[in-house]
Amino acid sequence: MSARALEGKVALVTGGSRGIGRGIAERLGRDGAVVAVTYARDAAAADEVVEVIRKDGGTAFAFRAELGVRGDAAALWEAFDARVTDHAPGGGVDIIVNNAGAGLQADLASLTEEGFDEVFAVNVRAPFFVVRHGLDRLRDGGRIVNISSGAARLAMPEIIAYSATKGALDNFTLTLAKELGPRGITVNSVAPGIIDTDMNAAWLRTDPEARTRSAALAALGRVGRPDDVADAVAFLASDDSRWVTGTVIDATGGSGI
Repeated sequence: MSARALEGKVALVTGGSRGIGRGIAERLGRDGAVVAVTYARDAAAADEVVEVIRKDGGTAFAFRAELGVRGDAAALWEAFDARVTDHAPGGGVDIIVNNAGAGLQADLASLTEEGFDEVFAVNVRAPFFVVRHGLDRLRDGGRIVNISSGAARLAMPEIIAYSATKGALDNFTLTLAKELGPRGITVNSVAPGIIDTDMNAAWLRTDPEARTRSAALAALGRVGRPDDVADAVAFLASDDSRWVTGTVIDATGGSGI
């Protein structure tokens, strides 16, 4: 893939202020896209991502978009429309990355209805309506990338609802690819495994045994990094992936094989 492969493109990365989302936003920025970074609570972290992208010669802006509540997608696009023309005359979007997500550690016996509803609202309903409301802004030949999880293909009773949300997201990817194919829009999922982010820091960075066990799950023998996922997303966002749609790219380092 050539340098600045996304020059002239506009990318939206939900939950782009931390972890995997930050890695994706910074990579797409380096590739030349104008990057819109959404965040739920931490404005300072989002501003830091924007600053990093700008220092690397890119263009980015951030805005708050709480997902998992009624009207979230419509509010997100309203905020996007209000800002995008300051950075990309003409507005519109070429790449949508549904990265924002909620985790939930609960098995069948301990799972509450409230927890179930919350994780599905953020991980499934929000991406669905972000795409639905975004379709009149998404240009033909565009890209949609949904951030799934390796948990979608594994039996993990301790995160049963979370895994189910990612399975639903992968089916959404498949069906949407069929529907949007006539417009030349590709739709794919990227499924990370265990990634070294601040979300996992409490157990992954403080417990050497936990890190060793996590690394051993991957055929490649290490814990993943945000850039491992971001690079896969960058490929799917580029013209190099023009003939790839409706698929799940495994970014677990070969976990569970």
